Amino acid sequence: MNLPNDLKYTDSHEWIRTETDGTVTIGITDHAQAALGDLVYVELPKAGRTVAAHEACAVVESVKAASDVYAPLAGTIVAGNDKLSGEPEAVNESAYDAWLFKMKPADAADVEQFMDAAAYSRLIAEA
Repeated sequence: MNLPNDLKYTDSHEWIRTETDGTVTIGITDHAQAALGDLVYVELPKAGRTVAAHEACAVVESVKAASDVYAPLAGTIVAGNDKLSGEPEAVNESAYDAWLFKMKPADAADVEQFMDAAAYSRLIAEA
């Protein structure tokens, strides 16, 4: 399983990358996309939307099921990956390149509470 070491991970299978401008980029993990199967639709949050930590704010739909994607942190959505509207399969092809949305966290330090790659690897091994 592909788990980049420079990311943080949630127990609901989102990954988080802190950007140099203070925003964070969010996507679903390789484990999540593999469990869902071939994605056929992605619904993204709108820029400017304020979200609470753990709030469902996006949806990924596969041939098997639809699944909510959660904002790991409180903050404001600054962008959605519009490319995915026409190419949802990009998430299956490369889960860590096909980000879903970017946000400005209310408190950037909150990112540190999430799992590193080793801890996330243990979590999915236990599932």
